[in-house]
Amino acid sequence: MNAELNDCIALCYRCATACDHCAAACLLDADASEMSVCISLNQQCAALCRVTAQLLAAQSELSEQLCTITSMACQLAGWECQKHQHPHCQTCAEICLQCADSCMTVGMAE
Repeated sequence: MNAELNDCIALCYRCATACDHCAAACLLDADASEMSVCISLNQQCAALCRVTAQLLAAQSELSEQLCTITSMACQLAGWECQKHQHPHCQTCAEICLQCADSCMTVGMAE
């Protein structure tokens, strides 16, 4: 495996963790109902990132397609998190957008 692929796998796991943390923190927020889109997108992004990392590591034939979908999920979660001033949302947004770029690069290289 090349360094770019290894970095993408690591970033996918890092993104999944950040999304899990953000969703959990949003659920504890006093206005959790107002954070429902953020929570949902973070949960979807975390799930896709984990699967993507696993299939990239296994050198799956589905890597290109999965990277494209995961990149889109990361962008959506990142853009949503950017709307909120909570530190966990801002951190999550940054990691999601990095992961989106990495997944798109790896997906295009497959």
